Amino acid sequence: MADDLAGQPYEYQRRELIEPDWTRFPGWRDVTAAQWQSSQWQRVNCVKNIKQLRTVLGDLVDETFYADLETDQQEHATMSMLIPPQMINTMVPDRVPDTASFYADPVRNYMIPVASDRRQDWPSHPHAARDSLHEHDMWVAEGLTHRYPTKVLAELLSTCPQYCGHCTRMDLVGNSTPTVAKLKLLQKPVDRYEAHLAYLKAHPGVRDVVVSGGDVANVPWKQLEAYLMGLLSVPTVRDIRLATKALMGLPQHWLQDDVVEGMHRVAVTAERRGVNLAVHTHVNHVNSLTPLVAKAVRTLLEVGVRDVRNQGVLMRGVNATVGDLLDLCFALQGETGILPYYFYMCDMIPNAEHWRVPVWHAQQLQHDLMGYLPGYATPRIVCDVPFVGKRWVHMVAEYDREHGISYWTKNYRTSIEANDSEALSKPYAYYDPIDTLPETGQAWWRKQQAAE
Repeated sequence: MADDLAGQPYEYQRRELIEPDWTRFPGWRDVTAAQWQSSQWQRVNCVKNIKQLRTVLGDLVDETFYADLETDQQEHATMSMLIPPQMINTMVPDRVPDTASFYADPVRNYMIPVASDRRQDWPSHPHAARDSLHEHDMWVAEGLTHRYPTKVLAELLSTCPQYCGHCTRMDLVGNSTPTVAKLKLLQKPVDRYEAHLAYLKAHPGVRDVVVSGGDVANVPWKQLEAYLMGLLSVPTVRDIRLATKALMGLPQHWLQDDVVEGMHRVAVTAERRGVNLAVHTHVNHVNSLTPLVAKAVRTLLEVGVRDVRNQGVLMRGVNATVGDLLDLCFALQGETGILPYYFYMCDMIPNAEHWRVPVWHAQQLQHDLMGYLPGYATPRIVCDVPFVGKRWVHMVAEYDREHGISYWTKNYRTSIEANDSEALSKPYAYYDPIDTLPETGQAWWRKQQAAE
């Protein structure tokens, strides 16, 4: 009886999706529903700088926030500012924001990072890197990463409809910031795409193509459709996955007539050729899911896309609790038709330590997620280990908790390891955020840093 009274660690309650009232923001008081549902209006009215954010927020937040944001933009930010109205509208969605609630908002936390969010002691891990997953090193053609034996990642462009502060491709994606000069794609798109197809035709062992960027929602539709039809002409390609955060951040794009009609043509062709066509999106918090997002997902499924799946990122201050993850997963699976698929541990890029979680925390979250969701909709929490790839967080081979160093093994060679005889036997290291270590471990890292 005592156990019955104690209740469950997580209590499920169905929550219907809502489209927050955008007119609660001073800058959008006169915006009509027709404007809001227009992809063009959303893109034109993206917030790209502090002045534009002031226009939207008015005096809802005080000067301390804007000064905090300005400091971050000048001294810390790895990504330039670009936020669609749709995303801002899911910040403090249930009321008119004030300074405290805007600071505390989880979507704001990763979309509009400020200097006071970041750690002063360890803003970056000593092993942080601009391209922490070495995707650029594994390019076999410009924008085509061959890391796994049967899969490639195709980066079609270096822009998105929105820029997330934690972006793992911060070395390439978006505009340069005062602290990061971005790399550039140099080839013309048509030449880059032809090189991708030529590689796939010459490597029949590759069956799975993730089409990303940037974000495919920023590729002009005719250009994207031509690329996808090109992939569908390669008989050895059996899986195509389109990666787009815009399904959540700019669902209006995926509801445009030309995009819907084009996706139907691609989906029908994929089905006729026996190719699995899926869309992968990136939702990190339940507040980002609205009826417009659900409508966009439903439309994709209706025109023939086989699956829509979510790949989120674990971040402190955003979603790194079991309650936040379960709230999100139930809304994804039950309210929007999106399959909870992966949650990645945030990668070791510069100035991201305040977001990252240690491996043990991710393992505990995976443990605590089990048993609530349907098995097919229970996401896997993975660590994307440099030079290795995705590993379920319980697959760690060794783990030094004191120093926050985990060691991982793998069962395949990447495209740059053809001649490495030790690639399948040596351990590969991943590092926990230093501030999460015991004091002895933090002291060890301070000593290491002082010795360099």
